[in-house]
Amino acid sequence: MITGEITLRVFLLCSAASVVLGIAAALVGTRGARSSQSFCITVALLPLAVQMVIMLVNGNLGAGVAVAGAFGLVRFRSAPGTAREIAAIFSAMALGLATGMGYLALAVLFFVIFAAVMLLLTAVKFGAGDDAERILKITIPENLDYDGLFTDIFERYLRTYTLEQVKTSNMGTLYELQYRVTFRQAEGTKAFLDELRCRNGNLNICCARAGRNELL
Repeated sequence: MITGEITLRVFLLCSAASVVLGIAAALVGTRGARSSQSFCITVALLPLAVQMVIMLVNGNLGAGVAVAGAFGLVRFRSAPGTAREIAAIFSAMALGLATGMGYLALAVLFFVIFAAVMLLLTAVKFGAGDDAERILKITIPENLDYDGLFTDIFERYLRTYTLEQVKTSNMGTLYELQYRVTFRQAEGTKAFLDELRCRNGNLNICCARAGRNELL
């Protein structure tokens, strides 16, 4: 643990460890997932930024409380990400805390454990669910009763379907229905959507993979 005055040698050593571990954390956190370049750079540099803050605080309780409040404000200035991205950010912050306090060996050990568990869970597709599952959003006019409106079409093309959410839009003149569905066979998707378009008056229909559009 770092106590007292921070020398240039110690600062450079901790900074190098933060950069290396940050880049490694970004590579692990984005493996097998679609992430933007800005997110990768943020995760790579976050340990270095957190390390600097911890070194400046250096045991000062009042400064530590102020820094914690500043980090809390970041939540309200950034758009919410996926659960995986949030996990990558928290891991990068943990690495920065460890390197900032001088626990370089502990930081490396934490990264090895974190990376091994994340890669293993990704490889076995832990919690991935059915690949055929989709989120289906259908817009209908307000004069249509959505109860049972698409049942016959669903029965022909879908293995399972559940109405997850109903909300109004366009000043209450439209309903947006969100279903969680599982197709019997992927090749019948176009015919399925064409029949839905005839039934809902050719209004908007969206069919996407389950996961990315869900709330945390």
